[in-house]
Amino acid sequence: MNQIDTARAFSGTPLHFPEDHPPVKAGRIGVLLVNLGTPDGTSYWPMRRYLKEFLSDRRVIEWPRAIWWPILNGIVLSVRPGKSGKAYEAIWNHERNESPLRTFTRSQSDKLAAMLRDRSERIVVDWAMRYGNPSIDSKLQALQGEGCERILVVPLYPQYAAATTATVNDKVFESLMKMRWQPAVRTAPAYHDDPAYIDALACSMEQSLAALDFAPEVVLASFHGIPLSYFRKGDPYHCHCQKTARLLRARLGWPDEKLLVTFQSRFGPEEWLQPYTDKTVERLAREGVRRIAVVTPGFAADCLETLEEIAGENAEIFHEHGGKDFAFLPSLNDSPEGMSVIGAIARRELSGWL
Repeated sequence: MNQIDTARAFSGTPLHFPEDHPPVKAGRIGVLLVNLGTPDGTSYWPMRRYLKEFLSDRRVIEWPRAIWWPILNGIVLSVRPGKSGKAYEAIWNHERNESPLRTFTRSQSDKLAAMLRDRSERIVVDWAMRYGNPSIDSKLQALQGEGCERILVVPLYPQYAAATTATVNDKVFESLMKMRWQPAVRTAPAYHDDPAYIDALACSMEQSLAALDFAPEVVLASFHGIPLSYFRKGDPYHCHCQKTARLLRARLGWPDEKLLVTFQSRFGPEEWLQPYTDKTVERLAREGVRRIAVVTPGFAADCLETLEEIAGENAEIFHEHGGKDFAFLPSLNDSPEGMSVIGAIARRELSGWL
């Protein structure tokens, strides 16, 4: 079957091309999963490239450029690549020479493709990173090259924030601006209160807790933080996090004091959303709490912030201040529970296209 015949088969409608028309692919539907990003390596220059792209995003750092640019290029990019590289090295997938986030996101894409194959052979699933490689722009072009006339973009952030979901959409639209022939595009909304997501979180937590040799007195739901000023400007992220936790407590049948909401990964001198995860872990240990667990519901896949910051740094903080047992509960990743969420979102948002 040549490319014109293939296009006709996928589109379901006749394609009336002249005999001398160049080969084309058409009639397909793309699904692009997008996560935050990853450096290509842990050494200084790959880390610097990654951090420069990330920290240059006006959605991430909203300070005036006259203030932020000298700090970024003069101090941050001189010191932070080395420190971040060492942190990445501790959690790096050395077998594949890549970060765990890249490993998990690729697997999520592959598994979603298999899940959607029974719906239609027209669907092409791929994945990208907002910062680093593979880029959103390159993957949108690749999907269009595969004949995708319609593309669903799924930012893998359960809770909406301008610094995460919005910046993915910004990059998608920026790529469209360069295309002469644009595909139709949909962007999936946040899914912080989606029943499939809440149920998957609860099931995953119950399995992880059942595998422990101790019963946590307190479980922290640690979400990535944002500066308090972003929240005051109208960002709904804090509300989304709180709603996720409230629905998760209800699903688990837990009281408020059993599952506490905290915020991690603050950066710079600004005040961020509180309570801070590290300070809460320290306080609980000082107050005599001996056994805790931490879950990170805002991360669709484990990464530096979960594997190094929570499972590493915060475990050390807890033990140093008198705590005994600490457990990190894995993110949904590419588990059956995690894929049930991504699959449900994709199927719902593809409605009307299939």
